[in-house]
Amino acid sequence: MRVVIAPDKFKGSLSADGVARAVAAGLDGVLPSAIDLVPMADGGDGTVDAALRAGFSAVHQAVTGPDGATVEATLAVGDGTAVVELATASGLALLPRDELLPLTASSRGTGELIRAALDAGCTRVVLGLGGSACTDGGAGLISALGAELLDASGSTLPDGGAALADLDRIDLSGLDVRLRDTDVVVALDVDNPLLGSTGAAYTFGPQKGADPQQVAQLDAALANFAAVLGTAQGKDLQPVIDAPGAGAAGGVGFAALAVLDATPQTGLELVADLVGLADRVLGADLVITGEGSLDQQSLSGKTPVGVARIARAAGVPAVVAVCGVSSLTDAEARASGIDAVWTLADLEPDVARSIANAAPLLTQVGGKIGQWARTELSTTSTTELTTEEA
Repeated sequence: MRVVIAPDKFKGSLSADGVARAVAAGLDGVLPSAIDLVPMADGGDGTVDAALRAGFSAVHQAVTGPDGATVEATLAVGDGTAVVELATASGLALLPRDELLPLTASSRGTGELIRAALDAGCTRVVLGLGGSACTDGGAGLISALGAELLDASGSTLPDGGAALADLDRIDLSGLDVRLRDTDVVVALDVDNPLLGSTGAAYTFGPQKGADPQQVAQLDAALANFAAVLGTAQGKDLQPVIDAPGAGAAGGVGFAALAVLDATPQTGLELVADLVGLADRVLGADLVITGEGSLDQQSLSGKTPVGVARIARAAGVPAVVAVCGVSSLTDAEARASGIDAVWTLADLEPDVARSIANAAPLLTQVGGKIGQWARTELSTTSTTELTTEEA
């Protein structure tokens, strides 16, 4: 029997690779199988790791963190393509929980990673958004790539979203010329526009420490940034301001679309392409996917449902999911292409203990899936036990 294990991370507990390995350990002892581990991501945290597991090479780069301090970030490079993950350079996780910087956090480090990709000779950049600490509309990102953001006196603006209220002029003449010959693909898994009640500041600002007054301040500053950028480009940017995903990562989605001329793609599709998922599930008897929580959001194209869709299109006869908890009914799971769901909560109802012991619990679940597969699936394709890793 051939099995592909393609889960996302269990956030706050295990990486996608850790989840896949734990499930495989349980499956190995019960179901003789050829097992292919394909750790996944949704375009946010874990995207670079997924690319590295798929054979890309790691490039380590010192960049400017969201608070201005230097941080070590990693991009994945292979065959002229670079995978850049915003969270590694401009992520909320880089700041202490009690020292969030909603007004001054910057995306500059992400722009520095893109510049490093250009220095490495890459002509295609895949930009994964998610986990952003900033609400600066991507102003820091384009500054790192050569744009000059100036106030009325001609002085360079400080980093951060709040400073954009004083923006008077943007000089794009110094923008890195290599961008003209670079294809940028951006993972947009939210459909929020840049501005307004459903925009970057109002929707995501509170998660980054902004109080109601600061949220309004940031929204107004982003509106000024968009207006000044439109003047600099000689364009009506309203369609981009309103575009689904422009508000992603504190408005970095807007800068990617407006300045980098990025092509939007869902995060799951992007990662699936990077790791060659469609080819790797061909001929599989069973695909195991999963993430920390299966809920209504999962039905909107998160990793488990996306993997199930790709597996079904390839003719895989059975797809199952593992998760910490699930609020989906059996009917909802089946309608999304998932035959059965195993939860850690069934083995350990205490959430804290479940998170702390996710790996051994997932190994138990792997054994249960193996027992299920032995009775539910034909084993005529059983092969000698091997484990293939990306």
